[in-house]
Amino acid sequence: MNIAYFPVAQTSPDAATQAALAALAALPAAQAQDAVTYRSAGNTVVIGAGPEALALADYLARALPVTLLLRDGAVPERTYPVFAAERIALTGWLGAFAVRWQGGADEARSAAFDLVLDLGGQPLIGTHQAPHGYHAPGPDPAARQAAADALLDLVGDFEKPKYFAYKERLCAHGRNTLTGCNACVEICSAGAIAGAGDRIEVNPYLCAGCGACTTVCPTGALSYAYPTATQLGRRLKAALQAYRGAGGTAPVILFHDAATPPAAAPGVIPLALHHSAATGIDVWLSALAYGAAGVAVLLAGTEAPQYLAALERQMALAQAIMDGLGYAGPHFTLGDTGRHVRGEVPLEPATFDIAANKRDTLEYALDHLHRHADAQPQTVALAAGAPFGAIALNTAACSLCMACVGACPASALQGGDTLPQLRFVEKNCVQCGLCANTCPEQAIRLVPRMSFKATRNTPFVLHGSQPFHCIRCDKPFGTVQMIETMLARLAGHAAFAGNLERMKMCGDCRVVDMMAPQDEMRVIPLRRG
Repeated sequence: MNIAYFPVAQTSPDAATQAALAALAALPAAQAQDAVTYRSAGNTVVIGAGPEALALADYLARALPVTLLLRDGAVPERTYPVFAAERIALTGWLGAFAVRWQGGADEARSAAFDLVLDLGGQPLIGTHQAPHGYHAPGPDPAARQAAADALLDLVGDFEKPKYFAYKERLCAHGRNTLTGCNACVEICSAGAIAGAGDRIEVNPYLCAGCGACTTVCPTGALSYAYPTATQLGRRLKAALQAYRGAGGTAPVILFHDAATPPAAAPGVIPLALHHSAATGIDVWLSALAYGAAGVAVLLAGTEAPQYLAALERQMALAQAIMDGLGYAGPHFTLGDTGRHVRGEVPLEPATFDIAANKRDTLEYALDHLHRHADAQPQTVALAAGAPFGAIALNTAACSLCMACVGACPASALQGGDTLPQLRFVEKNCVQCGLCANTCPEQAIRLVPRMSFKATRNTPFVLHGSQPFHCIRCDKPFGTVQMIETMLARLAGHAAFAGNLERMKMCGDCRVVDMMAPQDEMRVIPLRRG
């Protein structure tokens, strides 16, 4: 898909579009549920070289406490601290920057600052989205002056919404030190997300609110909080209902960055977002279920490259599902106003509300689209990496050790209640791959697909075996296949010479057997057939 930004021609909306816009205007603005606060006293570090660094430091020193780190030349006398600096390292955000540097032959130094003006050729913080309070304007003199002027306004207490919510129990990042889903870590353009063992950590001070992490999250562990999915769903539903009520047909929903609103166009309903990357297939497919004939995402032209790639993949996935259901498309477009993107959708609009849980919303939307489709396939094949699917199990290799059950973050893989069984709930599977990576027999293969089978919501037995009974006390433990596999692997091992029979005992009986005198007669009950 070619990505381009197309300016919107000035046209007048029709009556139906005006009704949709009026419905949106009547709704209350979203309120942040939580806030992130910054405090800055204006303590500024200027990092650079040459006379221009000195001049900008002098300029800022008239209003702010300034420290200058010079990368070259002798250290001039000033009324503020000036240091020769090499090997500079910088971390932090507005009100909490930490700088470390080496001053020639001097020992390493460090200091804390509220604001940073970085005049180097290569920014010390190289993320696409820079932290608040950090300005790296590049070599242009006008841009450098504008950055210095912007710093003068960053003194005091500041507040922004907390843009995300995180539910650790839903997170598929890792289990037992193995990494599964790393989508949010890889896509964040602000460097705000990092793995922390089996979970992730999101730094709210670095988070810029783009929402791309919530778009690519397969489980809904990360969700957008400003607005929430339910708040956005109410706006989406109200706009489409008003449009339809005014006699409009085949509308297109145009999601756009609130900072770059498009001109009005007939049949196109604009919905403002904090960032164009903040919606994905759950909202898009819901829009089609509500009666939109197409979904467009307008680009501001400043998005990180990985955001464009992610939105492309999401649209390809959503279109593959619509194609598989027999709805002629295209239904989605990225980078333009969408006036020419209109596909087939159900005649009857859905009535469900977008839920707080992403997977629930997808279930509602997909059920509606499948129920009203002319073709009602049982499954739709999807590309690798899709967050839906099944697993293929090599039952001959599987020993029912249940390591995959312990690794599965979504409860898609489950054990039997009283029997040695491996069960699977396809609705829950997010294709994170932790089960396949954990399996010691390498018996699991991922199968990306969308299932519409009635059984996708219920546990299905993938494999089962007879329980193995302790040869000493007759208590069931493990499975026949697991014990036989273990005995075959340990046969001939020097550490188990003469003791393989002990492996047929439960844990308690093994301890008793190890402690028993070797010449003591043992009576082992025989199981009745």
